[in-house]
Amino acid sequence: MIHLSAKDNAALSAMTHEEPLIAKITVNPNLPNGLRSQSVLIMHEPAAIPEGFGLVLLAFDGEIANAPVNTVRLSNDIRYLKENDVIKFYPTGCKINVLYRKEANVNTFLLTERCNSFCIMCSQPPRDIDDNYLVDDILEALPLIHPETPEIGFSGGETTLIGNDSFTRLIQAAKNHLPNTSLHILSNGRNFKNLDLAIKVSRVQHPDVMIGIPLYADYSQLHDFIVQADGAFDETIRGILNLKRCQVPVEIRVVIHRENYHRLPRLAEFITRNLLFVDHVALMGLEIIGFAKSNQQALWIDPYDYRHELQEAVETMAKASMKVSIYNTPFCVVPESIRCHAVKSISDWKNDYLDECSECNAKQQCGGFFSWNLSKPSLHIRPL
Repeated sequence: MIHLSAKDNAALSAMTHEEPLIAKITVNPNLPNGLRSQSVLIMHEPAAIPEGFGLVLLAFDGEIANAPVNTVRLSNDIRYLKENDVIKFYPTGCKINVLYRKEANVNTFLLTERCNSFCIMCSQPPRDIDDNYLVDDILEALPLIHPETPEIGFSGGETTLIGNDSFTRLIQAAKNHLPNTSLHILSNGRNFKNLDLAIKVSRVQHPDVMIGIPLYADYSQLHDFIVQADGAFDETIRGILNLKRCQVPVEIRVVIHRENYHRLPRLAEFITRNLLFVDHVALMGLEIIGFAKSNQQALWIDPYDYRHELQEAVETMAKASMKVSIYNTPFCVVPESIRCHAVKSISDWKNDYLDECSECNAKQQCGGFFSWNLSKPSLHIRPL
């Protein structure tokens, strides 16, 4: 879910409903009457406002007289909305959450903020709250997503904490409504220690699903320290084994920081010896937000300073014919011999570049930076 709230949206007319509205955006004012009540019309210039739409969003500053019901003027920070985007509108406060953007390179739905781990660099710090409504929101939004969307994601918190039935129900809904869309699910893998859950996911038979599971070290003490949960390493390994036993694709995700960078070569050896059958390994640069920002002094290390460990780990897995990628890391600090594994992985709405990047010939291939990481980039950024 993309949390972009337009807090200064202004209602120009009374709302006909008090419950939040989840709907797809259209720019067609001549939409058939039967479809209007479940649609959001966005207008970019003054014109006669048609009746019957569930919501009308005005993306301009001109005067409007006698606005029909459910008319809201958009604040500037959310006027990027386009045809086929999906939003959730809260009449109270006129707040908008953008659930899906057709032109985004990544669309991820938050399933829950609850988690059974407490990772020291977590970008989405867990909260023990009742957020079960999120499942209903996603089930309502999935049928509205454009069928040509290449991929959507489910994230958390720990996604499996919504309950086995809700978890598999969402996967089934994604399969039913978006059969040609890849589904990428983030999980810490621990609850898959129960074989029954892995079996239930397998039985959905989603044609293109991947479950991304973090593994931060090659031995339990370090992994358990990083996730702040005793026994997590053993549960995670059992979870991976159960999923692959049920033929569910698995991706191993490794966030690199000062606590574990030195073990990257050993972790690569561990994976190739014990988990060679996983489908993908992603080696990820640190996103300085959430707990990573709070623990920045203890966790931050310049990616240039672990380039040798990164190179050795990538080469170890590549030689074993494993699919391995480097995420969230600028091209220029990745050793040239492994740049073929570096990909653009940062969501477009939080992706940015430094001024010196404007002269780089590799900018189109480079993943750049998280917008909130610009104050702490590598000291070795240079145009290629």
